[in-house]
Amino acid sequence: MQLHTDLTIGQYFEKTASADPGRDFVVYPDRDLRWTYAQFDQRVDRLAKGLLAIGIGKGDHVGIWARNVPDWLTFMFATAKIGAVLVTVNPVYKSHELAYVIKQSDMKALVIIDAFRDVDYVDIIRGLVPEAAIQERGHLNSTEFPVLKSLIYMGPEKHRGFYNVPELLVLGEHTPDQPLRGLTASLKADDVVNMQYTSGTTGFPKGVMLTSTNILNNGFYIGERQKFTPEDRVCLPVPLFHCFGCVLGVLAVLTHGATLVMVESFDPVIVLAAIQKEKATALYGVPTMFIAELAHPMFDMFDLTSLRTGIMAGSPCPIETMKQVIDRMHASEMTICYGLTEASPVFTQTTTEDTLERKCETVGRRHDEIEVRVVDPETGEDCPPDVPGELLCRGYNIMKGYYNMPEATEKAIDADGWLHSGDLGTVDEAGYYRITGRIKDMIIRGGENIYPREIEEFLYTMPGIKDVQVVGVPDAKYGEVVGAFIVRAEGCDVSEGDVQEYTRARLARYKCPKYVFFVDTFPMTASGKIQKYKLRDMAREQLGLSDAKVFAS
Repeated sequence: MQLHTDLTIGQYFEKTASADPGRDFVVYPDRDLRWTYAQFDQRVDRLAKGLLAIGIGKGDHVGIWARNVPDWLTFMFATAKIGAVLVTVNPVYKSHELAYVIKQSDMKALVIIDAFRDVDYVDIIRGLVPEAAIQERGHLNSTEFPVLKSLIYMGPEKHRGFYNVPELLVLGEHTPDQPLRGLTASLKADDVVNMQYTSGTTGFPKGVMLTSTNILNNGFYIGERQKFTPEDRVCLPVPLFHCFGCVLGVLAVLTHGATLVMVESFDPVIVLAAIQKEKATALYGVPTMFIAELAHPMFDMFDLTSLRTGIMAGSPCPIETMKQVIDRMHASEMTICYGLTEASPVFTQTTTEDTLERKCETVGRRHDEIEVRVVDPETGEDCPPDVPGELLCRGYNIMKGYYNMPEATEKAIDADGWLHSGDLGTVDEAGYYRITGRIKDMIIRGGENIYPREIEEFLYTMPGIKDVQVVGVPDAKYGEVVGAFIVRAEGCDVSEGDVQEYTRARLARYKCPKYVFFVDTFPMTASGKIQKYKLRDMAREQLGLSDAKVFAS
């Protein structure tokens, strides 16, 4: 098997920038910010040298907690050039979740912005790391987070205990090039370069360790299915902390020498305006994003005739939505893909030529460079065509493992190197895969993976709750939302509002229960196992909902 590249992300970017320095790499249309490949490369080098100057280097874990601001990308490539591992943190996380990731990832530095939606990042850091207000920058000595040494603010403002980006860029300007050049050249494509947290199949979030070989090559093959060339301009309103943004988006663009048209936070009008202004040829999003764009009252004011392709993923694509994307948005070559963070992430994808039915009813065929099987979960034998089984994947794209979780890694990847997806699906005679359900107990809300046990363990910390079970409840907009079944502690009258208020203050909003049900007991099997499917049925019955077909992608 001949992969597209054996370079690291930093080496590959330098090669692309020298080949076509004047082409736009990053454009933010709403603020008229435009960096060519050469300009961006220069900014990345300055930041990389600044990071080296404050003691961050090869193998260090650097967290980034921010929405899609421009320097998110600068940090992505600067850390890649110095061999640091970029730990991507969901921008809607709150203190409970952030503390877990800082500690579990052995994070040495954390890069933040000011706030996102209802989350005040600086305030949360002040609460978690009070020592930062009185200790020397770069030499943090935190009782709670002993590995954490530096805090970096991604903006010009000064905050006590933080470096800021302008300072690091100035430091970089006054640091010689040669140490950086030598370091970048010495790195290997098999080094871990990126760590993303996913709920996986069990327990609390796990740090998925991904290499340049994993994600740079996956980005290339994703772009190939869309027939990208350097002339393509990809409008990217999906979050960069997730593989959808940083692999399907950034690395598919980089490996084809194309242009990123960035949107900081999803807003249908800003997306439509960006497409028109920059003549975008591709658009990414989860189905709810496309639905919001199509339904916007100003939709017809925008010229979208430049669109050709893109990716719709994260949850099932309604056939009517795909029809409108093709007819009204002119994206006749839109593609669908499926994967897992642990698989870098994509291993099946439709092509630009596939029929409407295949784009909506399947998740395409396997990438040529990857092996995929459908096996009987009980016997491990391959299933015949159209017979459901668990999807397994093997190839260059499989993660190095979960950080500091060898047992979980062993459970996810078998002795023969096959990643077990936990998803049920079929493959037909023509090689098209369909996702039919899940073995694992995951909730997928609008493309966000939610593992019930994490929320259950958190709710046990709330006074008044004796026992709790969390399940997915069908939802027309998001596919699934969180439902919590609670047994109250004796003598307590905790209410639905109390539970929602408690979670909203401490957890990312997408994880908070939309529905809370109070019960005396849970339905059990004869062996004492809780029957979650019966809880889902109870939720549907009480809410008067029809069953929704929901699955991961």
